[in-house]
Amino acid sequence: MLNIVILAAGLGKRMQSNLPKVLHPLAGKPMLAHVLDNARALAPDRIIVVVGHGAERVKQAFADQPDIEFALQSPQQGTGHAVQQAVPALLEGGGHDDATLVLYGDVPLVQAATLQGLLAARASGMAVLTEKLSDPTGYGRIVRNDKNEVIRIVEHKDATSAEHAINEVNTGILAAPTGRLKDWLSRIDNNNAQGEYYLTDVVGLSVLDGLPVHAAHPSHAWETLGVNSRVQQAQLERSWQQEQARRLLEAGVTLADPARFDVRGSLVCGRDVFIDVGCVFEGKVELADGVRIGPHCVVKDAVIGAGTHIDAFSHIQEAQVADEARIGPYARLRPGAQIGPQAHVGNFVEIKKSVLGEGSKANHLAYIGDARIGARVNIGAGTITCNYDGVNKSLTVIEDDAFIGSDTQLVAPVTVGQGATLGAGTTLTRNAPAGKLTISRPAQQTIEGWTRPVKKPKA
Repeated sequence: MLNIVILAAGLGKRMQSNLPKVLHPLAGKPMLAHVLDNARALAPDRIIVVVGHGAERVKQAFADQPDIEFALQSPQQGTGHAVQQAVPALLEGGGHDDATLVLYGDVPLVQAATLQGLLAARASGMAVLTEKLSDPTGYGRIVRNDKNEVIRIVEHKDATSAEHAINEVNTGILAAPTGRLKDWLSRIDNNNAQGEYYLTDVVGLSVLDGLPVHAAHPSHAWETLGVNSRVQQAQLERSWQQEQARRLLEAGVTLADPARFDVRGSLVCGRDVFIDVGCVFEGKVELADGVRIGPHCVVKDAVIGAGTHIDAFSHIQEAQVADEARIGPYARLRPGAQIGPQAHVGNFVEIKKSVLGEGSKANHLAYIGDARIGARVNIGAGTITCNYDGVNKSLTVIEDDAFIGSDTQLVAPVTVGQGATLGAGTTLTRNAPAGKLTISRPAQQTIEGWTRPVKKPKA
């Protein structure tokens, strides 16, 4: 039986924000969401989030996640007091695997593999996650006996000068037998410099009760970094982006500059993918083999087919692009855009909730919304599908091999038949028959005797 308690009650005063600290974003989602994702990877029987400052906002942010229970800490009297608030919700199985794992909502990047190692290290007692730092100032120190066994944790403000010299520090993350933890929490006091109930005091109680305390260590230093200020938030963001870049590079992706690259979600890449500088990937993005992403593109919740090139400054959101397409520069694919194989979407073209068929082209300055466009269609510069009448949106259908001349307006609902041609400047309000030329221009005139207006002299 595994309980996971996540402490998320802190004020976060140094963040200088009205937003609860654990809701501040890291890589595109709240810090607490990262902790929950890694917690769920352990398949726990119960997750309890202890809230305090901004409790209702935190609850509201995760109201759609029914596997979370909330406990309120008010007032905030230390980490031990926080975990005490979760005690009534803790499940006990009574066996060797019965444990409670304590995590922190402002320490967002502890990986599931590290947490599994901590649980494995627990053996017959409890385990704490520790790390060695060149500058341990401010951290609780791990005190060991002459047999190198952990015997207690002393907070920095309560440490002696000899204890200040210890560089093995407590990360605050620990795993303990649930029943024992409940007992220890009932025995801790606030007789310390802070006047708080420290969760770390359970380590000394474990030793006192003859239960060994084991130490486990994170795989990466950034895993246990907490966020208490905007500076630390920015530093941890860069650390995480560098880690994501490293993983992609090791998987064979080429990054023009790993330092100028952001993943705010998940990015899955095939072989021989190239990503230029300044690109941002949000949500769930898939790039197939041979995709090339030009500089300063934003791609969100999209699937990009093999061999497709996305040129500079293009924005793609909730769209699908098939193989060997060409997008951009300065193109915008909005939700529902489906771009077919070998199709072209050029500069300053916007496509929304539309299908652009195989080999079709919209190369310049066009808006295509609520449209179904077949194969090998040419969309001329300045073309607009007039899909919205102020109340309702209607469909435009352009069948295979049609040619749409420049500066054409297609007033939906309307259909352009297969192989039809629309002359430049046409405003189409009725269906255009297949294989024929349709135009709606008035006859050209030259007005005799007309002169341009001249600027009147100033009085």
